[in-house]
Amino acid sequence: MRSVLRPLATAATTALLLAGCSLMLPERPAPPRYPAAPSRTEAPLVGGLVDRPIDGGTRTAVIRESADLQRCMAQLTAARVTFRPAPDRQTTATCGLTSGGALGPDLGTVARMAPGDVEMTCRTALALSIWRRQSLEPAARDILGSDVVQIDHFGAYACRNVNNGGVSGRVSAHSQAAALDFSGVRLRDGRRITVAADWAGDAPEARFLRRIRDDACRIFGTTLSPDYNAVHADHLHLEATDTRFCR
Repeated sequence: MRSVLRPLATAATTALLLAGCSLMLPERPAPPRYPAAPSRTEAPLVGGLVDRPIDGGTRTAVIRESADLQRCMAQLTAARVTFRPAPDRQTTATCGLTSGGALGPDLGTVARMAPGDVEMTCRTALALSIWRRQSLEPAARDILGSDVVQIDHFGAYACRNVNNGGVSGRVSAHSQAAALDFSGVRLRDGRRITVAADWAGDAPEARFLRRIRDDACRIFGTTLSPDYNAVHADHLHLEATDTRFCR
């Protein structure tokens, strides 16, 4: 009997000693708490202004988003529009480039500008990109039944006065690279549509040109067509300024 009790007493004594030791040990510190990793979200500009259908607020949105060069470039980058910024420069008292660069290919569409790499303000590039995606290309498919593969123009940046007037004339928006003169398009099926040859009448080509002119009036500050005067008989003047004139 005594031999049985001895191991039990020894086990009990050991348990008491271990319990006492555990009471004397310092508490183990809690593991550090780290802030939760931020959740991944889509970039806020995906599906931004360039991919938004034209509405009554488009022109105001263009002015707002292009007031800062970085915001303007972010809109173009999100839409996969190539734009290479250039340093500001002042050529003359009335001619220069501010918040501008070269508009390259729009990688979200098939239509390409000709000539390419057009120098203009970022605001003009943003307005043109909206017009190209939300008006010109859909209108060609709807009315002409073919895709636009080339957009022809007479340029954007030119140190001159309005209507190529003399030194006493009013300074053109082209002198600030804030306008582009659109002359026509080339379609995938081989057709070429021009303002000079196709504006008049009610043929599909004329209806196409008038629709994109009307849409441009909701995007650009000033849009001038052959309906304005003879100087614009062969092009649409698309001016991305804080103005309101459409003809």
